[in-house]
Amino acid sequence: MDNQEYQSQENYPPYRGKGELEVPQKKKSDFGKGVAIGVLCTLFVMALAVGGIWLSIDLKNNRQSVNAEEKGNSKTAIFQENVEKKAGEIADLIDQYYYEDIDQSALIEGMYAGILNGLGDPYSSYFTAEEYASFNESTTGTYYGIGAVLNQNINTKIVTILHVYPGTPAEEAGVKDGDIIVKVGDIDGDSMELSELVSHIKGEEGTTVHLELLRQGEASHLEFDVARRKIQVPTVETQMLEGKIGLIQITEFSENTPEQFDSAIKDLQGQGMQAMIVDLRNNPGGVLQSVCTMLDKILPEGLVVYTEDKYGSRSEFKSDANCLEIPMAVLINENSASASEIFAGAIKDYKYGTLIGTTSFGKGIVQTIIPLNDGSAVKVTMAKYFTPKGNYIHDVGIAPDIELEYKYQGEDETYNPMHDNQVLKALEILQK
Repeated sequence: MDNQEYQSQENYPPYRGKGELEVPQKKKSDFGKGVAIGVLCTLFVMALAVGGIWLSIDLKNNRQSVNAEEKGNSKTAIFQENVEKKAGEIADLIDQYYYEDIDQSALIEGMYAGILNGLGDPYSSYFTAEEYASFNESTTGTYYGIGAVLNQNINTKIVTILHVYPGTPAEEAGVKDGDIIVKVGDIDGDSMELSELVSHIKGEEGTTVHLELLRQGEASHLEFDVARRKIQVPTVETQMLEGKIGLIQITEFSENTPEQFDSAIKDLQGQGMQAMIVDLRNNPGGVLQSVCTMLDKILPEGLVVYTEDKYGSRSEFKSDANCLEIPMAVLINENSASASEIFAGAIKDYKYGTLIGTTSFGKGIVQTIIPLNDGSAVKVTMAKYFTPKGNYIHDVGIAPDIELEYKYQGEDETYNPMHDNQVLKALEILQK
């Protein structure tokens, strides 16, 4: 991301997704200019990446059978005698010449990571036990903390509260969007990487963390003792717009997103919703089963998405006959990736709604997380996915039905959808 100083919230849609990028982003629009630029992180260590989609399966019972020659290729290559010899020589050179003490465990973990890096696939990677535990927190959407999103400036290491979730300990204690973290306990807020600082903010349920914050307009630092408790990250936000048109903003597809989505629809229907806008802008993806569950609620009977692996095995995800018969528009942009593209692609193929915005990210592959016995895990790209009509959108993306660059048309301090030109276009289409 661009290295700019933090700015307070200004004219941006609600926080859209989280995590560091696993791959370089495509060109950026002006969407959300007021969001602080930097490395984003919630109060659990972020693992969900832009363009991420995860297939949750029991691999021990679902591994593809391969012949002995195929099975041995990679293992044989790695453990050739000359490879082992060269690795030993490198280790000896490190012992002899490296200028500081060596963390042997880090060296070994780095070797494991290097095997996955050797694939040249930015989506396949190795997780240490700690990283895998953190990843599980991010995909379930539940963690123990204070309920806020943090942002760190890459150059200065200054950490700022980007967003405080409503109804959380952070909000109850008085922490506000835009506060700068001066100290966490006795630790200076700019003294370490964000993920490490986050580990000091998280903790056991019922304990507290002491925060010293700098707030614009305050002459002295503010101090808060914030309780830690179980936080369920909201991934779905709703608002009823003019003409009884419901706006549903989905920031990611975690395991609890379908439940939140279902509740959102019921709430809006209770308010008399007559049409619906689904906002997937800057949604990085998530769990494959989650987006399929949500599409099953919306679409008529038929194929939602299918995957194919290198053996030609095809897995299909389908919708039943129950559907949501309501006019719909879906907002996408160049950071709408993976599971977001499955959603948008299915809506487009079924002609069940109008896609508005800019061409999506273009990630048409699926990863599987394989846990190892020591608590670590390997993430491997295992299949391509295709839209119901058989479109493979990797590196291509999904083009909207109405191409429209984002432009915010108001002077509000906080985001107002009625000043968002893409939302206004959706309202225009749905009110015809």
